[in-house]
Amino acid sequence: MSSISVRLPEELRHKLDEAADRSQTNRSEIIREALSTYLKLKEFQRLRQSMIPRAEAQGIYTDEDVFDEIS
Repeated sequence: MSSISVRLPEELRHKLDEAADRSQTNRSEIIREALSTYLKLKEFQRLRQSMIPRAEAQGIYTDEDVFDEIS
């Protein structure tokens, strides 16, 4: 595993330390989990955005339309 250095505002570092204490884990684990979640969310958003033209061509414009199609 490689390491990187990140600069955080003091308030954010304090919140990170509190979260690590509460969850009985360490800063690195929280940061790894947060970064993984962030990257998955961004990929989902990218894929969703790329599907919009195809969905709209089929008359699907909202999440409700999607749910109606699969229900």
